[in-house]
Amino acid sequence: MRMTHIRFGGYQPPASVHNQAAELLGQRLTALLGDAVRFELDGNIVNSGYKAADLLKLTESGELDMCYFSTSYLAERVPEFALFDLPFVIDQRDHAYAVMDGPFGKLLAEKVRASTGYRLLGFWDNGFRHLSNKHRPIRIPADIQGMSIRTLFSDLHAEVFGLLGFNPIALDVKELLSGVQSGEVEAQENPLTNYYKFGIYKHHPYITLTAHFFGVAALLCNNESFENWSNEFKEALAIAAAEATVEQRRLAAADDEEILEKIVAEKVNIVTLKKEERTAFKDEVAPILEEQQKRFGKGLFSYFV
Repeated sequence: MRMTHIRFGGYQPPASVHNQAAELLGQRLTALLGDAVRFELDGNIVNSGYKAADLLKLTESGELDMCYFSTSYLAERVPEFALFDLPFVIDQRDHAYAVMDGPFGKLLAEKVRASTGYRLLGFWDNGFRHLSNKHRPIRIPADIQGMSIRTLFSDLHAEVFGLLGFNPIALDVKELLSGVQSGEVEAQENPLTNYYKFGIYKHHPYITLTAHFFGVAALLCNNESFENWSNEFKEALAIAAAEATVEQRRLAAADDEEILEKIVAEKVNIVTLKKEERTAFKDEVAPILEEQQKRFGKGLFSYFV
């Protein structure tokens, strides 16, 4: 078997859940294939002058072989990914995993292969996303009115936060912290791990545990590379990717608990919404849920609601 060189790219600090899982994937490949594989992880391409979103084009062009990235950025090319961004729908990890690992996940893998230069190898847990801001506790939608919020580059996300009363500003992760520090970004939304590890809590002392989105990250590889890999390597990659995915999800859930303890220790003002309070936010974005059901049909929509 010829030696296969895998270049894997990420955009997070070394100890992040995603990079730990990527390292495990490399370790498992090496354990299975020995000297027949060389695994190289660049855990944060931002340090090399790239934007985080450049991971996608670097992987599709073949400069990288593999990466992880938010599925929100793939929705323009595979519209069904937008269903992962339905607001206030998923509130339990088990529900999310069942959707990812079931028929809907298989459908997405087929569409990715048909419509892009990627091969989808799995779905990673990108965490529940929550709202933080620099001004005040947010408990009801009226507390939001007029604040600027950093969003992903997603039309659906912009529409969601616009309906909630925010002024959405799309920024790459590379520009997020400077926007928070300068005050341009009055509010932002992220998983707890990013809120803490990016240092956002130092500037946004208020966080509301809205769980408005459950974030999904796609584990991707370059499709042309995949086609050229030997069957033996593909089999080993499938095993390693599956094991890394199980561990990544375990780490993600554990990380949420650990980070919550840390931000409590930092005296962050944490708002935990009651069921009826969260429903009030969901009611504000009801037009989007109706619109997406019409767009995709009840069959696909039923996986989520």
